[in-house]
Amino acid sequence: MRLLLLGVLGCSLVLSVQALYSSTDDVVELTPSNFNREVIQSDSLWLVEFYAPWCGHCQSLAPEWKKAATALKGIVKIGAVDADQHKSLGGQYGVRGFPTIKIFGGNKNKPDEYQGGRTSQAIVDGAMNALRALVKDRLSGKSGGSGYNKQSGGGSKKDVVELTDDNFDKMVLESDDVWLVEFFAPWCGHCKNLEPEWAAAATDVKEQTKGRVRLGAVDATVHQVVSSRYGIRGFPTIKIFKKGEEPEDYQGGRSRKDIVERALDLFSDNAPPPELLEILNEDVLKKTCEDSQLCIIAVLPHILDTGASGRNGYLEVMMKMAEKYKKKMWGWLWTEAGAQMDLEASLGIGGFGYPAMAAINARKMKFALLRGSFSDTGIHEFLRELSVGRGSTATLGGGAMPKIHAVEPWDGKDGQLPEEEDYDLSDVDLDDDFQKTEL
Repeated sequence: MRLLLLGVLGCSLVLSVQALYSSTDDVVELTPSNFNREVIQSDSLWLVEFYAPWCGHCQSLAPEWKKAATALKGIVKIGAVDADQHKSLGGQYGVRGFPTIKIFGGNKNKPDEYQGGRTSQAIVDGAMNALRALVKDRLSGKSGGSGYNKQSGGGSKKDVVELTDDNFDKMVLESDDVWLVEFFAPWCGHCKNLEPEWAAAATDVKEQTKGRVRLGAVDATVHQVVSSRYGIRGFPTIKIFKKGEEPEDYQGGRSRKDIVERALDLFSDNAPPPELLEILNEDVLKKTCEDSQLCIIAVLPHILDTGASGRNGYLEVMMKMAEKYKKKMWGWLWTEAGAQMDLEASLGIGGFGYPAMAAINARKMKFALLRGSFSDTGIHEFLRELSVGRGSTATLGGGAMPKIHAVEPWDGKDGQLPEEEDYDLSDVDLDDDFQKTEL
């Protein structure tokens, strides 16, 4: 076995970030000092983005958000909160990821979640739909939303999508997402009992599937066209909708836990196989870890130590575990020992030998190391502990994501030792004493 002599250099990475919006934009910069005055006490409809300057998706959204703000100037107010700087404001409205967009309409204390696309046109369309709904509510004497978007004893039902005769086909039938839809009647006692469970499950499911499974609700006493289409005769009735398939009846329990478990099963059945990516550059690490609650990183032995068959064996173990835990939507990465020294140093991997594995929470800048064997059993136990909130964690070295070096991808072949150069000594005069030395 070849010995690798690796020098480890500690480093700290200082990130310099700037706000995505300025006073010259039509986007109103909101802070804890002006939020109540500008938004809560306003009669205007507001769309507010909660962002972090370092977030790649936020950076991509910024130009579209500015275009929408200019197009809606004088009609709908468009604002932005640096929730990385103003964490209290983001926490007040349950912001857990970036960017999060909320609509502050009739009931400013209970904003709705924006569910549309991230282009300027989609944002404008969403704003105008919300504005029409607000005007309609005011004409009918309502001060806020209706159905599951109203405030009740169970709290805000913002993550339950209110479905109607008008939006059902577009929102549900034309969607690539899986839907669990409750058909209810406001006077129904069983529906009232289900309401807080359904709302709590909607939030959990949205977070754990990143919106790929959604929970909706139809007031069947009002929206009788869609209710009649699916033969709704009792309340509550819950149906499961998948694109291109006939709806099926939900047969599970009515508790939050039961609903979430069924939703995650549906997500797992329809989720694509997770990708296992080699860390080739900074973008691969950044995107994978920012988009996932955890990113699982393996540092595999050098190709000269294992050959292609040995490396593929390690990768197969990882892919098997990635499939087993795909409901978690974690990111899966690997690199070769010595290729990313700053990453190894920040994780303290060098002292444990190879292969090694770490799980990183990029939001908290925390990580945990695999202490057991790099095997199905060892990795499963490691990930199981993490999934239930146990296991020893530490702060990432330097308090920031480490520097990543651009490398060439593995070609899938065995490694090749560097060729040694041949030296021609025929023209070299050797010292006489040296020639007489007996070896």
